[in-house]
Amino acid sequence: MAKVASSKSPRSCKAREHRPLGSRAPWRVVTILLSLLLATAAAANGPVAFSTTGGEAWTFEKQIEATVDEDRCDIVVITSPRTSVAVRPQGGRVRAHVPLLGGGNRITAECRRNDRVGGAARQDWNVRLRDVPKARIGMSATESGIVLDATGSEKAPARAEPIVRNVWSARKDNPGPIAGLPAHDDRVSVPAPSVDGEYNVTLEIADAAGRRDRSTATFRVQNGRAQPVDSVRERPSWINGAVVYGVVPPLFGKRGIADVTAHLDRLAALGVNTLWLAPITASPQGDFGYAVTDYFRVRPSYGSDADLRALIAAAHARGIRVIMDFVPNHLSDRHAYFMSVQARAHASPYFDFFARDASGSAVHYFEWNNLKNLNFDNPEVRSLVIEAFAYWVREFDIDGFRVDVAWGPRQRAPDFWPSWRAELKRIKPDLMLLAEASIRDPYYGRNGFDAAYDWTEKLGEWAWRDAFDSAAPARSLRAAISASLSDTPVMRFLENNDTGARFITRYGPGRTRVASAMLFTLPGIPSLYTGQEVGAAYEPYETSAPITWDGPHGLQPWYARLIALRHAYPALRSQELTFLETDAADHVLVYLRGGEQDGILVLLNYGEKAAEFEEYPAAMIGRPLVDLLTGNGFIPERGKPLQLPPHDVRIFKLN
Repeated sequence: MAKVASSKSPRSCKAREHRPLGSRAPWRVVTILLSLLLATAAAANGPVAFSTTGGEAWTFEKQIEATVDEDRCDIVVITSPRTSVAVRPQGGRVRAHVPLLGGGNRITAECRRNDRVGGAARQDWNVRLRDVPKARIGMSATESGIVLDATGSEKAPARAEPIVRNVWSARKDNPGPIAGLPAHDDRVSVPAPSVDGEYNVTLEIADAAGRRDRSTATFRVQNGRAQPVDSVRERPSWINGAVVYGVVPPLFGKRGIADVTAHLDRLAALGVNTLWLAPITASPQGDFGYAVTDYFRVRPSYGSDADLRALIAAAHARGIRVIMDFVPNHLSDRHAYFMSVQARAHASPYFDFFARDASGSAVHYFEWNNLKNLNFDNPEVRSLVIEAFAYWVREFDIDGFRVDVAWGPRQRAPDFWPSWRAELKRIKPDLMLLAEASIRDPYYGRNGFDAAYDWTEKLGEWAWRDAFDSAAPARSLRAAISASLSDTPVMRFLENNDTGARFITRYGPGRTRVASAMLFTLPGIPSLYTGQEVGAAYEPYETSAPITWDGPHGLQPWYARLIALRHAYPALRSQELTFLETDAADHVLVYLRGGEQDGILVLLNYGEKAAEFEEYPAAMIGRPLVDLLTGNGFIPERGKPLQLPPHDVRIFKLN
């Protein structure tokens, strides 16, 4: 959700007008506002009154403040389900850090004078964090295999109980079996599996109260030797082969998520192996999904929890991973927390959940006043955001996240993303964590993310945006591609939610074929967006009706062939890229993927006229090449130029 540099705003603000709270208001909004009214009435004229109302908490220790009539109270006893503390008023106020339990907590502030009770105030806090033990896996290599260690696991943070049970198991998608698993000891030695590859081991722990938690860790077997994988510092290997498809559920059909599930066979046949779901969490009617009203609820108009679980299970059965578009930077002004702030200002427990300017006003995201930036200096906000991400991994087995406005929390709290990554990777180490931020900024690859966007240094500016309108498109593209090369994988695209009118609408089928061939033969992570494979013509923020899937341009077989080549040839998934010179450099882009002996030669003519190429790699001179698109053979020779028709694509490999 970028503030894309263009003359037209990419975010349609249609249907975002403020509507009064009515019968369709979410139940949490009604509950929170009702609690505010009850708390206000209860506090009236009492000798002690809480400074804020109760509500939801994302901490097991809350700082409680109250105003006190010191003529009536010389001590205030604050009681929670975990403790009682006596506090002497100072300046008509008391303050205390009060430990809480998970779930509901009744807090009482009792006014006492001369050991007599003179009145009390009460409020309720619902701690949303999980009060469970935390599984942690230690892993070390031996001469013969791996030692798995559960002794670093932690007791539950509030109601601590001994950890009484460990269950070690091998994940079903491992390259082969792991001898010795399942197991139940604190420390388990397993031999290195006979098949090379990456193996995931899961530890489930349980405490004396029956509360459970799971963690997964990875080790890699190479040439019969096993070594732990540090998932905090290493990215998952599967990302190198990812082909991402952006999904807007209502464009697939009126059933939303269920209609996406119905298209999985077609997408699998296309060669897609990763779905990127547009925001599916609750948001106001008419909004694309970036105005979040509940992090923990599937948007009802898209389907149910059961629909989402069915989609993920069906995708996994076809070898397709599913990542979610997630919005940690801001909440909708119709979120229950911000509505509480509007109703009570400083008396709301969520006042400090939102970033504020020098005047104390809540800061909004660019010009969208309905999107309120979160305050990442507040530890509760950090806990809320991490728990929101983790919820979808634990409960739905999500495979990763495209993190909307990743640069926003970075600007306000640059230390947040590494701690976020550590917790998510503890749960599922092969998650894909994609930053909506520029690959040209090395911060993201070093601080929590596995990949980032193909943007310029300017926020939201697509690196290829101006190249296709340039008088020298190939020269412009070469410069942009060179600037994007990085140790961190780059997410490449011709269109997504922020690129406005579709590529084929602006440039036609001929240039679309050339550009898509470039997309799938460059280093990085190629991505398609809903309907791109059939040349669907729409604008994401202005279209909500289902699209048709019988495109008139015959593009789907073309995309399927390009994706198949990427899956088949490791050189196309490598980071090796060498540009070759040509006399037609304004319109012809030529590069070698991999080495001269085993690489792939790609030629792209963006021009309206035919062009020639004869600067062949030395190792290919006189050796037969085969065009992987057509099957035609060709033997390059000095002085014998290759003819490239307008909008032509050649992808050659040594035969």
